[in-house]
Amino acid sequence: MRPARFLPLLLLPSLLFAQPKIFTRADTLRGSISEERAWWDVTHYAIEVTPDYEGKKFSGTTTISFKVLSPGKRMQIDLQAPMHIDAVESYGTALRFNREGNVWHVEFPESLVPGAMHSAVIRFSGVPREAVRAPWDGGWIFTKDKAGRPWMTVACQGLGASVWYPCKDHQSDEPDSASISITVPDTLVAVANGRLRSMVRQGLGKATYTWAVTNPINSYNIVPYIGKYVGWQEQYKGEAGVLDCSYYVMDYNLEKAKKQFTQAADMLRCFEHWFGPYPFQSDGYKLVESSHLGMEHQSAVAYGNGFQNGYRGTDLSRSGWGLKWDFILIHESGHEWFGNNITTKDIADMWVHEGFTNYSETIYTECQSGKDAGSDYVRGTRQLIQNDKPIVGPYGVNEEGSGDMYYKGGNMIHYMRQLFRDDERFRMALRGMNETFRHKTVTYEDVTGFLSNRAGRDLKPLFDQYLKHTQIPVLAYGIKGRKLRYRWTNCIPGYNIPVQVVIDATETIWLEPGTRAKTVKLRRNATGIAIHKDFYAESRRD
Repeated sequence: MRPARFLPLLLLPSLLFAQPKIFTRADTLRGSISEERAWWDVTHYAIEVTPDYEGKKFSGTTTISFKVLSPGKRMQIDLQAPMHIDAVESYGTALRFNREGNVWHVEFPESLVPGAMHSAVIRFSGVPREAVRAPWDGGWIFTKDKAGRPWMTVACQGLGASVWYPCKDHQSDEPDSASISITVPDTLVAVANGRLRSMVRQGLGKATYTWAVTNPINSYNIVPYIGKYVGWQEQYKGEAGVLDCSYYVMDYNLEKAKKQFTQAADMLRCFEHWFGPYPFQSDGYKLVESSHLGMEHQSAVAYGNGFQNGYRGTDLSRSGWGLKWDFILIHESGHEWFGNNITTKDIADMWVHEGFTNYSETIYTECQSGKDAGSDYVRGTRQLIQNDKPIVGPYGVNEEGSGDMYYKGGNMIHYMRQLFRDDERFRMALRGMNETFRHKTVTYEDVTGFLSNRAGRDLKPLFDQYLKHTQIPVLAYGIKGRKLRYRWTNCIPGYNIPVQVVIDATETIWLEPGTRAKTVKLRRNATGIAIHKDFYAESRRD
């Protein structure tokens, strides 16, 4: 996902007292699986596009190949205004269509037979929404590089791929493969996901670059980059064999990039150890310089961090460790495992993408500088948590929850790690997630159930508390001599997640609190306890 945007503290009151959003039919059409979406499954997108830099517009076609799951003839296609569908045909037959806001209803002449494979060719054109502040306020980006030459791309997560090309714009349905052909002035280079299949000079100063992926891909991850790119290739000996790595940057940044991008091999080594083999071996790994900060575009990661360590040169954790590595390179590459390999069906569950990818920063710090350094890093990010609203958003309306999905999500996972009581078991659980859900879309229940099974205990109360509520659990306690009385407060009913506490700053013990008071006998007289620093919770003396 786009990197977290950090809000000034002065904005927090307006967040805390914001009115609930009223959702419309348009939100439901965009965010749910309607009857017009349910009967067909996308298998392939073939996108052809010709951008016009001066006019800030383009035209193109999307050929959607799909499998018929159940009888159906009316298809919902998404393409956002002011883009326009000009024609739709299937095997030479023109199809009728009409518009409802950002949705286009396409009619086949008769109901299609379940199990059959079909395709529809959609011709489109127009002036796409232009990004205001990419990647957060997304859209198409028409800008210039430092030498004054055209530089174009798009960032559209959340906003949706339908901001620029017609598709089934819902995370639950990924094409099994995709291709994108980009026709540009032959003075420029077009880069996209996967591998370059061809570059054909068209004459009249034009060239067409065709790129393709052979793995399932989120529709918002299919992205062209157009500019005065130069590149180089390397090979990394990974768990699944030799991985082809490619790098594309502006010509004037080549030497800086070659120095900074040496971190990619260290990242791959660390993440393969913790998360499993790079998920898109056949498509290769690629970093592409972008005019915006960054995005996790699958096999073509957008990079715009200025070839420096930290987040634009700063350490978000204030621990010192965040300046030891390049935030965008590490974070956005972490999404190849969490977000691209494992994708949530609804963006209400984007915590799976962002919480685990945020924790990949901790993992990388640990790989680089040791476990204590990783723990320092993740604890340092707590000062960025707002607890403004639940992390899980409303389902079926294309709405994310709180931005706390990043740093509160990462600290929740750090808490969960302690509950495994064995780092190797925890590591194998992360690898197991990426193997079990490889190239799949998942639900809240899929992920929480899997991790509960691997932890050997029901973790649902932990997830429900930290993801669906804003309160942070408080361990209320009392001490009398060697007798410790304790219980969880400020939490959901039945919350029963264990925690480690430090007694008088010298002795660490595990407690198994519930919402009803329990008592334990200590080894010696004590005066006070504190929650162990690796557990994002609070304590209060009753």
